[in-house]
Amino acid sequence: MNNKLIILIILSFFYSCSETGLILDSDNGGLLLPDGFGALVVSDGVGESRHIAVNTNGDIYVKLRTDSGKNGNVALRDVDGDGKADITKRFGDYPNDGRFATEMKIHNGYLYYSSELVVYRQKLDKSKLIPEGKPEVLVIDPYPIRWHNAKSLAFDGKGGMYVTFSGYTNSCEDLTIAYEDPMATVLGKDPCDEIEYLGAIWKFDENKLNQSLTDGKRYATGVRSVVGITWNKKDDKLYAVNHGRDYLYNHAPKHFSEWENSVLPADEFMLIEEGDDFGWPYTYYDHFKEKRMLAPEYGGDGKKEANGYKDPILGLPAHWAPNDLLFYSGDQFPERYKNGAFIAFHGSTNRTPYPQAGYIVGFIPFQDGKPTGEWEVFADGFAGADIIKQMKDAKYRPMGLAQGPDGSLFISESKKGKIWRIIFQGSKEDFGSDQLKKMDRRRFVSYLKKPVENLDIIK
Repeated sequence: MNNKLIILIILSFFYSCSETGLILDSDNGGLLLPDGFGALVVSDGVGESRHIAVNTNGDIYVKLRTDSGKNGNVALRDVDGDGKADITKRFGDYPNDGRFATEMKIHNGYLYYSSELVVYRQKLDKSKLIPEGKPEVLVIDPYPIRWHNAKSLAFDGKGGMYVTFSGYTNSCEDLTIAYEDPMATVLGKDPCDEIEYLGAIWKFDENKLNQSLTDGKRYATGVRSVVGITWNKKDDKLYAVNHGRDYLYNHAPKHFSEWENSVLPADEFMLIEEGDDFGWPYTYYDHFKEKRMLAPEYGGDGKKEANGYKDPILGLPAHWAPNDLLFYSGDQFPERYKNGAFIAFHGSTNRTPYPQAGYIVGFIPFQDGKPTGEWEVFADGFAGADIIKQMKDAKYRPMGLAQGPDGSLFISESKKGKIWRIIFQGSKEDFGSDQLKKMDRRRFVSYLKKPVENLDIIK
């Protein structure tokens, strides 16, 4: 092969890497992706963070996990056009109030973001990286700092803003009762006093300032902990991913084993309509039986079904912690990804004595507004280990998703705040099952497969 031909092949490769002309990282920033996809690292880390947003000019905004001081947001800008962040600035003239501060979304020219207790917005100016002026206060949470306190947001395009107010307990358990028998079943408060306002999705006016909880409308209830929520413009409906409850074995050792505690119950992919009740804390969803079951704190034994509540559109693996949801609307990726759902699985913390699981970005194909199959592995390699005994063993935990103006997919993680940009570099016409085979095989690694009872225990 002569030198001229080699040069032509190299130039052809770089051209095919991206229609944007970007040169991708040779190792995809450590990620494993379907054939035809590549990645580059936008930033090696902005600090512990949650969700991200990308503006139409390519500027990136990140919500930090911090509970003191000010400047709880980060803005990044690529100046020289190589896809890497050249400018990184912190901003945010508001008090940081907790590490569950989560949301960062761009809507109608505003940057919306949330601390644990307050939803804010600022007007964006594309000529300026940092929005000017004092943040406007939209919604104030009247309750004190508590567990599962993310204020995630979705917008219906008609002036409605949907805000998550998750429950702060596992199953509204009554911990005032002394349980002397180690095999006793923990009881739940009945009725649960949390669900008057919490464990719910509330609807507010996206333009009205200084709203309290009662200024909004409870849109749906019975959701334990929603971090990822979005409005799907394709079918004009609200969707969310819910963290299922924990501790089936711990709360009801007579009825559940440690293995069942690891693989149950499902996290849930939900289509949410006004008035829906998904049954928390009285029920949980069993994705193996594809049935909603009565929770043990309320008389369940793993066999009793619960009626009168809405089911998810798809049960997701237990404890994987789906923390962001994005319906892909771009044209850069192959057609099978159009209108499908990407989910950032933050990864489990409580599947002991079995391996922890998740730590990927998954994809769920959609057709006619419904999932056409199970979840797929889209991006892997975050964990950096074959077996994850404890959450701290994972190198990265996928957290935020955003779509760039060119159809690229941006992924962030929460430990260091590293950000990747995923770009398709192959032939869209030829993309099919052959390009997915490598990722299909990832389903059998320790942190993605269903563990075998009594065999996959970590000693």
